Amino acid sequence: MSFTFKTIMENKQALLLLEKNLKDLNKKKFSVESIVTDLKKIREITLDLQNPVVTKSLRLAYEHLGIKNAFLIAIPADEPIDNDEIVNEVTFSDANNIESLTYYLSLFTDLNKKNNLLDIKEYNKAFLSI
Repeated sequence: MSFTFKTIMENKQALLLLEKNLKDLNKKKFSVESIVTDLKKIREITLDLQNPVVTKSLRLAYEHLGIKNAFLIAIPADEPIDNDEIVNEVTFSDANNIESLTYYLSLFTDLNKKNNLLDIKEYNKAFLSI
């Protein structure tokens, strides 16, 4: 069974919400309530994409932010993956990791990039293991 994934960019509302949050984060503005609200809206939009990885990731992200009141997951390591021995270590932050949150949100702007989906999956693993 093959899927053709649409990008969130095809939905202007989702793109505007992503861009708003990315701009705020770049200006060092971090509001858990605002980000959680926007991630919930983006998740509703992504239900139409029929991509469970994306939908689940957005839910896990806003739940993580809501519980921790911060984003405590580091950017996934950019190491080559050996198919015989897949050992991806999840790294967590002790403090709010704005850079990682910014990167995480940017992944959703183009879901056609294979590496973006792979990194979203890594974030999902981290959300589930914290």
